[in-house]
Amino acid sequence: MESDALFSLGAPAGAPGAPTGPVGVDGFTPVAADSPLPVRMRPASIDELVGQGHLLAPGAPLRQLVGGVTPMSVILWGPPGCGKTTIAHLVANATDRRFVAMSALTAGVKDVRAVIDTARRQRRSGGPPTVLFIDEVHRFSKTQQDSLLAAVEDRTVTLLAATTENPYFSVISPLLSRCVLLTLQPLDDAAVRGLLRRAVTDARGLAGAFTLETDAEDHLVRLAGGDVRKALTALEAAAASAAALGVDRIDLATAEQAVDVAAVRYDRAGDAHYDVTSAFIKSMRGSDVDAALHWLARMLVAGEDARFIARRLVIFASEDVGMADPGALSVATAAAQAVEFVGLPEAQLNLAQAVIHLATAPKSNSATTAIGAATADVRAGRGGPVPRGLRDAHYSGARGLGHGTGYRYPHDDPRGVVTQQYAPDDLVGADYYRPSGHGAERAVAARLPLLRRIVRGLPAPARPDEPAPPGNGRHPSGNGHASAADEDGTGAVGEGQQ
Repeated sequence: MESDALFSLGAPAGAPGAPTGPVGVDGFTPVAADSPLPVRMRPASIDELVGQGHLLAPGAPLRQLVGGVTPMSVILWGPPGCGKTTIAHLVANATDRRFVAMSALTAGVKDVRAVIDTARRQRRSGGPPTVLFIDEVHRFSKTQQDSLLAAVEDRTVTLLAATTENPYFSVISPLLSRCVLLTLQPLDDAAVRGLLRRAVTDARGLAGAFTLETDAEDHLVRLAGGDVRKALTALEAAAASAAALGVDRIDLATAEQAVDVAAVRYDRAGDAHYDVTSAFIKSMRGSDVDAALHWLARMLVAGEDARFIARRLVIFASEDVGMADPGALSVATAAAQAVEFVGLPEAQLNLAQAVIHLATAPKSNSATTAIGAATADVRAGRGGPVPRGLRDAHYSGARGLGHGTGYRYPHDDPRGVVTQQYAPDDLVGADYYRPSGHGAERAVAARLPLLRRIVRGLPAPARPDEPAPPGNGRHPSGNGHASAADEDGTGAVGEGQQ
């Protein structure tokens, strides 16, 4: 079973046949001559570790961890191929500690408890401390993670856990609070290039049997995307192709033939899913249509559910475009229907059209802020009974209760608008909707003050040479909403838009 680093994990720790000596390494598959190139090229010391300079300063937690100076429990968080399990192997080489490795993919609570029980017995008999490494710890359930708490708390075991997922979401808070969190960064191109060159010349790797041409090296670096394991695996495949051709040079054609298509780094259940989605939405909100199309393509190539993308577009059409372009919602919903009706790959055209429309449309979040303000008042207990004139009067006895009494039918007025109280008593004068001056909403912003004045029966705003009418127009709840008396009738641009 392959781990998330430069070598393999064996059977779960605590399984029958596990070593029983006082000090040793249990759970890692030994390196053999035919082991994959990434396995053979794993760093032999912390000085060979690259790309994590921010964690390698003298006295830094990572050096303390590898050197065994302080028995601290640590969670290593980083993308695939950045060296999390490599660090675990370096820790395993510390001979004064017993090291037990397991993967959350195959281990369960029984395996964890077996390791903890053994570690407790050894400590009581004066044996060495135990370091428990758990790869993919985010795959442990809450119950499985709970089983670690007491042993980590009293240092029966020193926990070393690795995860590609954000631990603030995937690791329970009690366990996270007992550990030091170390964030590993994806390797940059220079680091990946250096490791490729080391693998070409090092005796553990290709031992100088092949020459890697510059354009082929560039291709492998691009292919890796910061994942050194991917780069070394591709190099090994390219070297095998060159050997089969009877040549000792790895050129671009050989490298491309060995590794046909680059896998897009994107886990639909992990951090990349949320990060790419966030970048997609923010690019459209920022009106960067080209970036938005990039993120759309990235999701589609990675196999993201097109229906998920369509749902995000429908939400965005109201959340960020809204009344500035009311037709945007129709475009987004039409794209969503096209996804259901047509399906991929053709539906990518419909999604692209919708993304272009939404990214280039004028922006307004007035619908978002309006419903947010109204919801806040409701949750704060503001509101009160429905005015009598607005109550349902279509059933027997309703008139006797006064329902509908005094209601004015707007269509009877030539303007189509009448003075009438529609809001509950304690929300009269509350202004939730604040139109921007963008796109189609500019006309709404110009019309709205007049509508509010008529509905609320307010006087027209004073001319510059007349005194202002008495009162500040705030509604009684004191929630700070502006009223029609604060409107100047010019349709000023709303806050925070575009």
